[in-house]
Amino acid sequence: MIIGEIEVLRWLHILAMVYWLGGEWGVFQTSYNVVNPRLSLDERRRHMETAYRIDILARTGIILLLPLGLHMGTLYGFVPLDRAWLAPMWGVFIAWLSLTWAAFFQHETDLGIRLTKIDEALRYILIPALLIVGVASLLDQGPLAVGEGTLWYPAKITVYGLMLVIGLGLRFIMRAWTTRFRRLAEGPNPREEAALKREIAIGRGLAYVYWIGIASAAFLGAVKPF
Repeated sequence: MIIGEIEVLRWLHILAMVYWLGGEWGVFQTSYNVVNPRLSLDERRRHMETAYRIDILARTGIILLLPLGLHMGTLYGFVPLDRAWLAPMWGVFIAWLSLTWAAFFQHETDLGIRLTKIDEALRYILIPALLIVGVASLLDQGPLAVGEGTLWYPAKITVYGLMLVIGLGLRFIMRAWTTRFRRLAEGPNPREEAALKREIAIGRGLAYVYWIGIASAAFLGAVKPF
């Protein structure tokens, strides 16, 4: 049996999806203890650190899904570019992934917050681009070379773009944890506790939509229904 490039890419794509979905579930469960005021502040911070360590795997999976998908799309002929574009494309995404990991290693510091904001700003550009490309291609307006039987590809890109919107909201919540816990370290603060409770409630609602969207993207890639 010969294992080709497309098979390896497909395997890596599945792994990235697993880390994305599994990581988000881990952060969801850990958040219960992060916002539990009955626990000591040190105990809550330990759970917050665990959440960050789980979340970085999910963030890595999210980022890697796109270049892996674009690489496969190029091999399938959906992306109307030759293989020469793959190396610079991977260079851009490796740089983005490096930024994300740098923000993780510095997440307790002001530098980490600044790096996270840069990471978020990149999504303000990426999300509209993905949605425009995905929806336009579904409407047969390009730029992807797809048609009947291959529309699952732009549909998956569109769902992925929408999930990045929800993920951005969840990133805002996690970024706020650092600032809120700094204030809680100064002493009891009912306002910060109320804000944590409110934000986590919103985050959990978003998480349910997130999981449905991730599952939908996986379904499109696996079943290729249209």
